Amino acid sequence: MALISTRDRVFELLEGETLLEGLERTGHKVEYQCRSGYCGSCRLRILEGSVTYREPPLAFLGRDEILPCCCCVEGDVRLDCGLSGEDEGLSDSLLK
Repeated sequence: MALISTRDRVFELLEGETLLEGLERTGHKVEYQCRSGYCGSCRLRILEGSVTYREPPLAFLGRDEILPCCCCVEGDVRLDCGLSGEDEGLSDSLLK
């Protein structure tokens, strides 16, 4: 399982879970709309690591940007993403 590091937390992705779903589960604030790589609303900056895509996303991606809704994590990654305000006290038991 890949370790995902953000500004506030480190967690493991669950089997079959998208990166966007893992971020939501752990209380991170990520905007989204389509969940398919079309709109680009979930665009995040990747600081370390790499991702791939089963199909190239239709949304424009700049340098060091990823779409967590449809990317496949290739090992551990570090993202420029923070928690949503109301989820800062999320229990550590939900992170694994």
